[in-house]
Amino acid sequence: MSITITRIDPGQNIADFLKAGEVVFASDPAWAPPLKIEIEDRLNPKKNPFFERAQAAYFIARRDGQIVGRCTASIDSEHNRVWNEKTGFFGFFDTLDDDAVGKALLDEAAAWLKARGMTRMMGPFSLYANEDVGLLVEGFDTPPMIAMAHSRSWQDRIATAAGLVKEKDLLAWRYDVGAIPPRALRAYEAINQMPEVKLRSVNPKNMREDLKLIMDIYNDAWDGKWAMVPAMPAEVKKTADDLSLILDPELAFIAEVDGKAQAMCVCLPNLNEILHEKRNSHWLSALVSVGWRMKVANKPPRSARLMLLGIRKELRNVRKYMMLSAAMYVEVAKRGAAKGYQWGELSWTREDDSPINAAITLMGAKVYKRYRVYTRAL
Repeated sequence: MSITITRIDPGQNIADFLKAGEVVFASDPAWAPPLKIEIEDRLNPKKNPFFERAQAAYFIARRDGQIVGRCTASIDSEHNRVWNEKTGFFGFFDTLDDDAVGKALLDEAAAWLKARGMTRMMGPFSLYANEDVGLLVEGFDTPPMIAMAHSRSWQDRIATAAGLVKEKDLLAWRYDVGAIPPRALRAYEAINQMPEVKLRSVNPKNMREDLKLIMDIYNDAWDGKWAMVPAMPAEVKKTADDLSLILDPELAFIAEVDGKAQAMCVCLPNLNEILHEKRNSHWLSALVSVGWRMKVANKPPRSARLMLLGIRKELRNVRKYMMLSAAMYVEVAKRGAAKGYQWGELSWTREDDSPINAAITLMGAKVYKRYRVYTRAL
């Protein structure tokens, strides 16, 4: 039985590419189908500002005419400028349980990248580092959180068989709402007693401007971290516009020190909880359910994702404020509990980021999912 690979260029019809995801995850009870419109916009060069600095190709694998897998290849010129590399990415790497299919897809992606001067392939990045990152290797029994990737249990084996080697693992932590550890509570109380520190919620009437400020702190706080590329102005605008549609202002706040925005925290309602419940429905019906639950019935999910928490570099090593991150963890936990959330995911962190992981452990969170990023020389 022969395997054929079809390439789709951005802007062309991606219906079969989307169908490939449905084929791969059809029998997975943990799958939360992403909203079709969100994936379409992400892959559309007219809708995703990523394409202002990048190029990409989408691949579909068929065996005897039947769809059996997919992946993408992409080149982020800004990543290569920042890191002085010639690295291309693969992503959306989803296949049936067949090593030959995975190898055929990755070989095609590698050839496309190599033909454009890349010397290394890394991923999954769907499509780049500020979108879905990593291949799930632990934690298959629960649905993915909002804006997090999901994979079949065999995908790691297929990736390894195709010549990929581990670059880094990324951790997702589960925190169940309950008693706050005494040490974390002491940090929270100490920060609250500092008159120059103010934790203010995102302003619903000025949300987009506050979200732009949050993204500015993000660019500063993550500068120099593994694979990080600063969000460009168009990307900041799109992120602010997208988050404004789903953000609960009470679960997002900015830490001001002497009136200057120095840190931020963004926690998102886990819309995937609703999408998982509606996984056997048409995507439009799922979209309506999300809107009704969030905007009309005011019945948010029981879970949330702590997506961003960062402190500007100028403040990070100031001894007086070293407890600020722990205080923000406590603040968002208190706010979530008051809103009726039962648990949250803190994601993602790098496996080798000891200070961040220690602070999360302090809050009583535990790793419950692990994602892997791979690399392959071209």
